[in-house]
Amino acid sequence: MKLERYIPSEVLLKPFISAFLIIDSDSGAVNRVLPDSALVMAFRLRGSVTMLDGAERSSLPFAVISGLRKTSRTVCYAPGTANLLVLFREGGAAAFLREPVHELFGQSLGLDMLVSQRELGRIEEQLGEAATHSEKIRRIEEFLLSRLHAARPDRLVEEAIQQIKAAKGDINIRKLLAPLSLSLDPFEKRFRRVTGTSPKQFSSIIRLRNLISHHTGDESLTSLAHAAGYFDQAHFIKDFKSFTGQAPGHFFAHKDWW
Repeated sequence: MKLERYIPSEVLLKPFISAFLIIDSDSGAVNRVLPDSALVMAFRLRGSVTMLDGAERSSLPFAVISGLRKTSRTVCYAPGTANLLVLFREGGAAAFLREPVHELFGQSLGLDMLVSQRELGRIEEQLGEAATHSEKIRRIEEFLLSRLHAARPDRLVEEAIQQIKAAKGDINIRKLLAPLSLSLDPFEKRFRRVTGTSPKQFSSIIRLRNLISHHTGDESLTSLAHAAGYFDQAHFIKDFKSFTGQAPGHFFAHKDWW
């Protein structure tokens, strides 16, 4: 599997999109996709992609948008498949959608639920005609720019996101709000509207992804749990299995996740 990462070339898109990723698999691949802190939009360039979500198997359409989620899923690439992914920043997808992003939580929807079939057909044709990856990304940038609507950033939520990330997800939301003249309930509504999930769930995603990304292989389960802010190893293992679909030992023995 070959991965190529591109930074947005359009200045207007950079505050909302962290990168474009082209995944090219000549021989096919199976990957475990862990929950992440931002939405993803995917366009199939060729081949076919199947998603396994628990016992449910589904073939993905040409264009898909995936909301935040709290459990992993498995994505299967048939031989000769290529996908172009739009990796949004936390809260970035809301600038392109008319629908509340929290309604996408736990879902992967065909983009035809949000965009007209005519427009999707035009994009699919343009991607097929583009000779290079850079040209394909340019077509997607044009599509995204056409959907970008003026939205005033929620500075309070943006600051909360940065504090949660700086704390590696190990943070008390009520303490985070202590210096602010805002109670928990209205803050949670604003946070969910921007990011697509609650601050507690967002923190959990940041915490577990940070732990997994920095795992060296030498730590004991007790050390892992303490490093992630858990005082109960059993609670840590339960959350880890829910997040990855596997026990820690089995998960770290295989490198088929991203």
